[in-house]
Amino acid sequence: MEDLINKWYKNHSLFYKVLLFLSTTFLIVYLFPKSGKFKYNFDKGKPWQSENLYAPFDFAIKKSFEEIDEEEQDIKDASPIYFDIKTKTKFEVLEMYALNFENKFSDTIPKKRVLYDVGKSAVETLYGYGVLDEDYKYPENKNIILVEDQKLISRTTFDQLTKIDEFRTILEDALIYNDLSSYKTTFVSLFFDIVKSNVSINSSLTDNALQEELNSISTVRGSIEKETLIISKGEIVEGNKYDILKSLETEYESQVWNASNYNLVLFAYALLVALALLMLLLFLRKYRIEVFLDNTKVTFIFFNILLMILLTTLIIKYNSSQVYVIPLCILPLVLKAFFDARLGLFAHVLTVLLLGFIVPNSYEYMFLQIIAGIVTILTVSELYKRANLFISVGQITLIYIIAYFAFFVIHEGNITNLKLETFGLFILCGLATLFVQPLIYIYEKLFGLVSDVSLLELSDTNTKLLKELSNKAPGTFHHSLNVANLAEASANEIGANAMLVRVGALYHDIGKMKSPTYFTENQATGINPHDELSSKESSKIIIDHVIDGIEIAKKNNLPDRVIDFIRTHHGTSMVYYFYMKEKALNENTSEDDFRYPGPKPYSKETAILMMCDSVEAASKSLKEPSSSKIDKFVESIIAKQMDDGQFLNANITFKEIQSIKKVLKTKLANIFHLRIEYPE
Repeated sequence: MEDLINKWYKNHSLFYKVLLFLSTTFLIVYLFPKSGKFKYNFDKGKPWQSENLYAPFDFAIKKSFEEIDEEEQDIKDASPIYFDIKTKTKFEVLEMYALNFENKFSDTIPKKRVLYDVGKSAVETLYGYGVLDEDYKYPENKNIILVEDQKLISRTTFDQLTKIDEFRTILEDALIYNDLSSYKTTFVSLFFDIVKSNVSINSSLTDNALQEELNSISTVRGSIEKETLIISKGEIVEGNKYDILKSLETEYESQVWNASNYNLVLFAYALLVALALLMLLLFLRKYRIEVFLDNTKVTFIFFNILLMILLTTLIIKYNSSQVYVIPLCILPLVLKAFFDARLGLFAHVLTVLLLGFIVPNSYEYMFLQIIAGIVTILTVSELYKRANLFISVGQITLIYIIAYFAFFVIHEGNITNLKLETFGLFILCGLATLFVQPLIYIYEKLFGLVSDVSLLELSDTNTKLLKELSNKAPGTFHHSLNVANLAEASANEIGANAMLVRVGALYHDIGKMKSPTYFTENQATGINPHDELSSKESSKIIIDHVIDGIEIAKKNNLPDRVIDFIRTHHGTSMVYYFYMKEKALNENTSEDDFRYPGPKPYSKETAILMMCDSVEAASKSLKEPSSSKIDKFVESIIAKQMDDGQFLNANITFKEIQSIKKVLKTKLANIFHLRIEYPE
């Protein structure tokens, strides 16, 4: 049991990566659509590139969405509207009319009988098919069915129904026709009190009848029998051929796969996703070992890939036509900000390949996104400069638009049906890409990483910690500025991270604030406190500035990448002066008492700082410097560090060290205002 626990403890980092790998694979497969992919690619209006295709099984030809929409519209146009009618309303109105007529008109008026008949006839006309309760907006020829107590009364058209305000026109026309216009005012006012509607729409019956007819629409038209030739090689995919191919593709992705091979398809997806993620891990292990060994960084990379896939699948489920609104270029931007361009592009390409399984027009999508990712990596050189980000986002958006336009012309052969809305999606995608700045800040807090944006902030000499250093240890502060300039120039020469090494140089000696006068650069009075201490005590104070620096850095929440420079800027080198002084008194003096605890530099940047720090500090002891003296001086210091094995863990080459030496010699010559010595 104890052996098992020890084994787990020794390999816990590897076990974590395996667990992360499996869980990420599971989540990505879970997000993927649970169907197979049709193995043939085809475009409308283009030749069929594959071999002759025969029907693998019997299947129905599905109608296109346009055909179904057209049928639905025809049914909606022809479907009748159901109205409820109250037939007894007409008789109630006639009774009220007879009663009110007798009260309004006396027996002495001439043509009383004719006038009564005119009113009665007007009521009959008004209620011929019925009086509407409101003004409905239906075409005049719309079919109408009148029902009462769920029984059909009559069929007619909408123009036969009377609007309630039409009774005045009907009465006035009848009175004029019978030469009774003098009674118009009294007669019309009589009807205002008695006329009422008796027809109202039955929405429930109308909707149910319409839905029943819509449900009867067939989604297929004809069928294809097994072994029937569907399309020959080179034949143009259009018309009925295109509909048949789309039907076969749908049948493959729904019925065939889902019914019989669901688990097999799921397993195949898992294999492909696992293969892609495995390639990423192998890339990290071979080319980015420092990232591979850091589980937080590996988790960060996997998290970002998963996030992009999640956002894309959500958009596809909502509306696949808006898939280009996802700012996928944020992925290489973020990874480049925290790591490097090569890793950012590699992860971006793998993510795009995975998304090719689920997006429509997968080849077009992958081409656009990979090209956009390459442009992102090539154009965004310094993310901490806001202008650079805006310019790069504009270039990315332009590339999207140009590539999409080219694909559209290839597919359609013209630009008449070009949808400007898609260009709007690309612009929205570009604007969303600008969110990378606050996203980087969030990631720094969540994962404890540091980006160039944060490094730029830390490089400001007005920060609280650097101001404290300049006040307590002005000589050390000046030394740190000189080292920062040397290290930045050296990093630029060999293509290392210049911003990172500059920040590391500014903070590498902050531990000297604890006992500033014990370091020669801060001894302004000429009094050396080491004169009163033993060599071991002096050595301990000198060595402890590394440990003190780490404590101060952590207390002030400096990023780990910066603290690494404090840890490694002396490596495991020796405090040689005090060692030799002690050895003169005691031959059995141990070197371990006079060596820094390390570790040795393990990156190009930390190795650069060690070289620049040693050269700058020792250069103060040069008397009557000349070009030849500076050359020998730089060569001897760096050679001593190499002989001591200080750069064995750093991925720096001899060629790069030679380049750094050249920069240091030139810079020191400038510092001492020396002229170049030309050969005679």
